[in-house]
Amino acid sequence: MTQTPKRALIVVDVQNDYDAGGALAIQHPPFNETLPNVAAAMDAAHGAGLPVIVIRMDLPEAAPVFAKGTQGADLHPEIARRHADVVMDKRLPSAFTGTGLEEWLRERSIDTVSIVGYMTQNCDFSTAVHALHMGFTVEVLSDATGTVPYANSAGFATAEEIHRVVLVVMQARFAAVCTTAEWIGHLAGGTRPEAGDIIASFNAARAGDMAASRASA
Repeated sequence: MTQTPKRALIVVDVQNDYDAGGALAIQHPPFNETLPNVAAAMDAAHGAGLPVIVIRMDLPEAAPVFAKGTQGADLHPEIARRHADVVMDKRLPSAFTGTGLEEWLRERSIDTVSIVGYMTQNCDFSTAVHALHMGFTVEVLSDATGTVPYANSAGFATAEEIHRVVLVVMQARFAAVCTTAEWIGHLAGGTRPEAGDIIASFNAARAGDMAASRASA
C-alpha cells in the first residue's frame, strides 16, 4: 500500500510586481487567471492541515523588482490575507537557499513539497530541482504558476513556450505536474499525482513523431 504523502505547500513569490502593471507582470498564463488557483491551493492545504510556507523575494532598495520597502515587493493581498505557517524571505531563485526552509521541513517530517507561485522557469524550477536533490518528492501545480517572454543573446521564447516546455521538463524528471483541481483531489484521497521519467517521455515523443510522419506520408 502506498504511504500517504506528508506534504507542505510552498507558495513562491506571489508579490505585486508580478501582477498586471507590475515591473515583471506575468504574461502566460495571466496572473489574474493563476492567482485564484494559488489561493485555492492555500485554502485547501490549510483546510487539510498541511503546513503552508510563503516565500517572498526580498531584494535591495536599488533593485529593479521586489525592492525592499516598495509596494511591488509586498505579498499580493490575496496571499497576505490567507493563513501561512511561516513567511521566509530569500534573495536567490531557490526557496531553499539561505532561508532555513529545509530544516523547517525536516523538523516536521515533511517528505513531499507542492509548489505554486512564480515564475515557472525561474524560482519554481530552481526550488523543484533543489528539493529533488535533497530527497523530497516534488509536485508542481501547472495552473498556479506562470511566466514572461524572454529575448536575449541566446534567442527569443514566448511566455507560452517557456511555461509549456519547462512543465514538460519537470514532469520528465523533477516533479509530478498536475492542475490545482487534480492536486486538491489527491489531498482528499491521500494519493500522489503520477510522476514521469526521461525514458518514457522520450519514447512517447518518438512514437508521436513516428505517428505524425506516417500521417503525412
